[in-house]
Amino acid sequence: MIPEQTLNSKTIIFFDGVCNLCNSSVQFIIKRDIKNKFLFSALQSDTTEQLFKNFNYVVPKTNSPESIVILTKGKFLDKSSAVLTIAGQLGKGWQLFQIFWVFPKPIRDSIYLFVARNRYKWFGKKEACMIPTPELKAKFI
Repeated sequence: MIPEQTLNSKTIIFFDGVCNLCNSSVQFIIKRDIKNKFLFSALQSDTTEQLFKNFNYVVPKTNSPESIVILTKGKFLDKSSAVLTIAGQLGKGWQLFQIFWVFPKPIRDSIYLFVARNRYKWFGKKEACMIPTPELKAKFI
């Protein structure tokens, strides 16, 4: 399993491994993760399933709108809260997105859900989860 030190020092991003938008987002984050703050795991993986079980977190169905979940500082966040937390941790100009925290969660999540429900239609879907390259393998659990 994942060492406790890693759980306390990293933000783990759980993403829909067959979603093209989600995979592109992972690549986007990896390129900008200069402080090595993030680890990744597909929602479809056995590791994710086991970790969610250990934390008593209900696993979202892979075709559900909750296509991104994060574990940060021992707490699970999903939907718009996950996206805004990631943006805040990316640093530089991405922290400007923190302004969206002023909107109530139901409003933020309704926008998130609109995109999430249409992600396969707009961006497509893969047959299987992506396999990280050898140099990126350390970023995936």
